[in-house]
Amino acid sequence: MEGLIPVINKLQDVFNTVGSECIQLPQIVVIGSQSSGKSSVLESLVGRDFLPRGTGIVTRRPLILQLIYVSKDDTEYRTQDGGDLIKAEEWGKFLHTKNKIYTDFEEIRQEIENETERMSGTNKGICAEPINLKIFSPNVVNLTLVDLPGITKVPVGDQPADIEMQIRDLCSQYIGNPNSIILAVTSANTDIATSESLKLAKEVDPDGRRTLAVVTKLDLMDAGTDAMEVLCGRVIPVKLGIIGVVNRSQADINKRKDMQEALKDEASFLQKKYPSIGNRNGTPYLARTLNRLLMHHIRDCLPELKTRVNVLIAQFSSLLNSFGEPVDDKSQVLLQIITRFASAYCNTIEGTAKNIETTELCGGARICYIFHETFGRTLESVDPLGGLSTMDVLTAIRNATGPRPALFVPEVSFELLVKRQIRRLEEPGLRCVELVHEEMQRIIQHCGTQQEMLRFPKLHDKILDVVTHLLRSRLPPTNTMVENLVHIELAYINTKHPDFYEAQLVHKSLTENTESARSAQKELVSKQQMDEKDMRMQIPNQDLNGSSSWKISSLLRNSKLEYLNPAEKGGGEGQNPTSSSAPGSASQSPRSSRKTQGINLLPEVPSQGPQRKLSQREQRDCEVIERLIKSYFLIVRKNIQDSVPKAIMHFLVNNIKDNLQSELVRQLYKQEEIDMLLEESEHIAQRRKEAQEMVQALQRASHIIGEIRETHVW
Repeated sequence: MEGLIPVINKLQDVFNTVGSECIQLPQIVVIGSQSSGKSSVLESLVGRDFLPRGTGIVTRRPLILQLIYVSKDDTEYRTQDGGDLIKAEEWGKFLHTKNKIYTDFEEIRQEIENETERMSGTNKGICAEPINLKIFSPNVVNLTLVDLPGITKVPVGDQPADIEMQIRDLCSQYIGNPNSIILAVTSANTDIATSESLKLAKEVDPDGRRTLAVVTKLDLMDAGTDAMEVLCGRVIPVKLGIIGVVNRSQADINKRKDMQEALKDEASFLQKKYPSIGNRNGTPYLARTLNRLLMHHIRDCLPELKTRVNVLIAQFSSLLNSFGEPVDDKSQVLLQIITRFASAYCNTIEGTAKNIETTELCGGARICYIFHETFGRTLESVDPLGGLSTMDVLTAIRNATGPRPALFVPEVSFELLVKRQIRRLEEPGLRCVELVHEEMQRIIQHCGTQQEMLRFPKLHDKILDVVTHLLRSRLPPTNTMVENLVHIELAYINTKHPDFYEAQLVHKSLTENTESARSAQKELVSKQQMDEKDMRMQIPNQDLNGSSSWKISSLLRNSKLEYLNPAEKGGGEGQNPTSSSAPGSASQSPRSSRKTQGINLLPEVPSQGPQRKLSQREQRDCEVIERLIKSYFLIVRKNIQDSVPKAIMHFLVNNIKDNLQSELVRQLYKQEEIDMLLEESEHIAQRRKEAQEMVQALQRASHIIGEIRETHVW
């Protein structure tokens, strides 16, 4: 079991070399207020003066101190890398100075001061970067301790205004490690209830399972007072115990009082002042207690530590593999990257990619959505008669007839109007091309997230340029084809189209029915007029102004009006409604009729405004044209909705799929540019180096832990 602490020290060395914080190793963390005696406690444990001393804040960087017991005849630790033996009884080594050996502890103090000033400045500033120091001695027990800056309240020198919070955060970072033992140092000449170290320890360790309290400066208490109640745990109980020690005074330090003499004076003071508990206090007892607590703590943490190391080995090995191996054959690697990118691009379009998105549509699925949802809905929203009023249709019909009134609806008007409507389908088709182009451009970024693309940023940029240029080069022919599809429909209005022919038959049937009805109405009116004439001839010598003739003529007139349509009841366009209301109206001369009705003068430009009321025939002709336009427009829209996606697939999508890899090889596979394209990103190279070092460190750590037998642990 004594071999556990050296194992942890070895693990500490392993992880200090790579600066990893993934593994939280068991260690003893020393915290306390400024000038509470932390450094004196550490020096007492080592038995040598090696820490900077003075007034105010002295410890301004964390000091990770590894105490390693070495017997005088131990050659394992004393043999250096060069094979030379270290003849000194005690020596020290810093991590930042590599293998340099310090046999003079005064040099160790000076190196700590120099390293502190290098990172923290010379005017009381602090730094969170730790200093790693190993001390080999036959006079120490195996321990791993961390000395932290003392908790302060008021900033001095060039310390920032939040110096108290910075030191507290730094202490919390170390004592927050669940595998650490907290050594809370408090001076005896202050009230322990005001101890900042115990308060801070209680915040991270409320149960007190890993907190040990140390009361320093027992010899400086006021006369007539003692720390018996405190040391016995009656004031503030601490589960791991409270140990009192006596430090050297500043006068003893200035006189270079020997550490062994100081330990003898401490034992004498404790036996005199606290005889009943003297053997459970003092620096030697503190060292043994810390050694025992640390070993048991390591024993409890070791199984979890093994599991953690194995998990990290798997994680960092996977990370290292993702960064790829250093490139040997650059030509082969370049071809592989181009092939993988082209395959990934085509697979994303086809929907056979390995990593399928679940949060949004992409690739071929998005193109399909553009074709059948976006483009389809846009075409359906185009009104066949949009922007075309009834007066526009009537004007086109009248303009198409020329100087002669038309007996039938002119076909020229239908063709002109339907072409005008068909042209409106060109813009949605071009917008569909633009959307598909944007999606194919977006696929480049989706496929560019491959590790090779991140590893070689210049190659990624070049691939992006080549594919973007290729896509842009396919836009003009695709747009031209979509425009041609609309122009083809405009070039020949196929009135013999099967679907349109059926619509014509329906309209013809409706027209014929209307004409038949109008003819029947005219025949009925003529027949009634003849019947009225015959009846009048059969009544001899009757006065036309008599009551009987008035009744018959009124009856005939009412019977006639019942069979007339509303337009004819009103007298028709330009007809005097009184002209047919009286039997004698037929005997009126044309000149008297003109005088009664007045003369209608045609303006220079006939009005075609919406206020004009259409005749029945004009209304019928406009309806026929509108129905034909709508029928033919729907046929063309159906053709466009089917042919535009096919044109885009042929001229843009499939062309890119077929020529992407060959174009990338033609543009990128140039011997003079291969080295430049495969120039690795500094970020990726640095991360690969760190991951490789971490894997090696974890493998060494796993080997070190594996050397411990179960008998050692238990």
